[in-house]
Amino acid sequence: MIRIRLQRKGRKKRPIYHLVVADSRSSRDGRIIEQVGRYDNVTEKKEVVLNEDRIMYWLETGAQPSDTVRKILRNEGILYKRHLMMWGKSEEEIEAALTEWRAYRDSKLEDSTSRKDKYKSILDAEEKEFKQQVEKKASEAAKELATEDEAETEAEATEEAPAETASEEVAEEATEETTEEAPAEEKVEVAEEPAAEEETTEEVAAEAETTEEETTEEPAEEEKAEKKSEEAASTSGTSEDMTAKEAIDHIRDNDMAALEGFVTDAESRKTVLAAWESKQSEG
Repeated sequence: MIRIRLQRKGRKKRPIYHLVVADSRSSRDGRIIEQVGRYDNVTEKKEVVLNEDRIMYWLETGAQPSDTVRKILRNEGILYKRHLMMWGKSEEEIEAALTEWRAYRDSKLEDSTSRKDKYKSILDAEEKEFKQQVEKKASEAAKELATEDEAETEAEATEEAPAETASEEVAEEATEETTEEAPAEEKVEVAEEPAAEEETTEEVAAEAETTEEETTEEPAEEEKAEKKSEEAASTSGTSEDMTAKEAIDHIRDNDMAALEGFVTDAESRKTVLAAWESKQSEG
């Protein structure tokens, strides 16, 4: 069987094709009978060169085109022209029909290119909108991260503030206790004074003599008491031997190993106990 087919030519990745008439049993690059055209759809030329007379001749003799060659002949109007000739149309009618057909073909090509351009513009618009949405989401995520960081910093600041206020409150309570202890003694002395005024003059005189003797003995006794308290503080080393502020500072400045036995069960001051509990929680 005689076939009209394509024969590959050109170079690697830049092929061009020859339309050849050859036996169907021969190989692609084998012996050919005749070359009837050239098809180039890869290079810049993109041309189709056909020998219509020889193609018509081989079609009349029974040569069968391949599927690809049939599409090329249909797009170039050769098959349509052959059908018109088979129908017995004159050359003028064939030429008018071919002119009308070529106009219709070109309009379809323009319409297809316009549809491609329209589709491309739609794709570009969608891609642009998608990029804008992605950028918007990224900016919103960055804002959320910034707000979360600010909230974390504020939470850390608020956590640090109560600890400082708690230490300040402990110190204030310690100072308040020290100030409250002194007026209590004064109140006791003031309460005893009116009773002394109601006594008789003889009793006052007697008491004056006894007070003179006691005053001479009191300084020595007070010095001995102070020395004993100092010795007890140095030997025992418990919180009871210190003021509340000194005990709190001692608890804060030493570790748990050095504070073993420092706060006893007899300790009743709230500030010292609070400092001791906070120290235990830290340890």
